[in-house]
Amino acid sequence: MTSQTARQVSDAVLLTAGAAAAVVVITTPPLRRLARRAARVWLGASIPVYLIREVRRAWIESGSGR
Repeated sequence: MTSQTARQVSDAVLLTAGAAAAVVVITTPPLRRLARRAARVWLGASIPVYLIREVRRAWIESGSGR
């Protein structure tokens, strides 16, 4: 088996496993609620952190001091 074939097989296996997990989460109400909460927490935490980092980086690059 070549490395490209192995990569294609592993990609197919991961895609199939991801699709199966998505079906289970979508069809199971408690898991669906958990996934929705996790997405809300992730988005609620990651977007402000990203914006703060970008503002800080822009401030530093602008050369503005205190």
